[in-house]
Amino acid sequence: MADENEDLTPITVITGFLGAGKTTLVNYILKEQKKWKIAVLENEFGEVSIDDGLVAEAMDAPEDIITMDNGCVCCSVRGDLVRTLGQLAQRRKDFDAVILETTGLADPAPVIYTIQTNPKMSEHYRIDSLITLADCKHIGLHLDEKKPDGSINEALQQVAFADKILLNKIDLVTKEEKEAVKARLASINKFATVIETEKSRAPLDKILGLNSFNMDSILNIEPGFFDTEEETKEPPKKKIHNLELVKSVGIQFEGNLHAQWFNIFMMDLLRERAADLYRTKGLLSFHGQGDTKFVFQGVHEQINFGPSAKSWGKDEKRINKFVFIGKDEKR
Repeated sequence: MADENEDLTPITVITGFLGAGKTTLVNYILKEQKKWKIAVLENEFGEVSIDDGLVAEAMDAPEDIITMDNGCVCCSVRGDLVRTLGQLAQRRKDFDAVILETTGLADPAPVIYTIQTNPKMSEHYRIDSLITLADCKHIGLHLDEKKPDGSINEALQQVAFADKILLNKIDLVTKEEKEAVKARLASINKFATVIETEKSRAPLDKILGLNSFNMDSILNIEPGFFDTEEETKEPPKKKIHNLELVKSVGIQFEGNLHAQWFNIFMMDLLRERAADLYRTKGLLSFHGQGDTKFVFQGVHEQINFGPSAKSWGKDEKRINKFVFIGKDEKR
């Protein structure tokens, strides 16, 4: 299975608010950096073109592929993502990665579902990671935005779905302001890695080709994420109340699960809360399955489940772990 995965071209989904530096990042990838050969797909509902002069020259065709001097390509998707990726399939091994820019799309679930379930896509591509680009100076304003109907705003959703957050424009804030932003992002999504950048100069080897969307990523979450206040042995600190509408919750317990009861639990949970659950991850030990570790991860009701690449160690405690990121989550 791992060998099959290695043969698939990784797709990194990037989202972020207007002004976060997405255009600068993509232009850097297309024009300045020389190390990576990347296919950049820009969707039709992006608020700003990657480069007005670059894209304008080929606006007549339904799908346009422009080859850059550094071997990268830029493509404007205006309709069918499957068709566009299908056009690139024969050339996909010319590229180290595909970047799908989805500015304006708060919920990437439809894109993920299409790539994972359409046979024409899944035999060529895999989701590598979900990345949110955030403007360090203004992300707080976006997170504080109140929707008229009381629903979750796009910025909160983008942070909640992310595997990695590019915290851009850190040169425009003080160290204290930056640390406050990072603390707030962690209160919403504790397992997303935050990468600090200036002028969108992101280290591409830290955001591309890392397979951070794979099910085994649950194994890399810091153990402290699952600690409750009662379990922590450190002296009590002033309690910080997390007032975010969207937050991360981690649960762990020792023992073996009954597969049937677990399935019933998950079916009930997804039936009642799928819309509110943005990301889920799990590490499980089941009765009767020997040393096999089982892992799952999901976006809303779309759950991938299977054995982990690593087995339980001989003396390893069977600690089951669950991670939920969503609206109004509680332990």
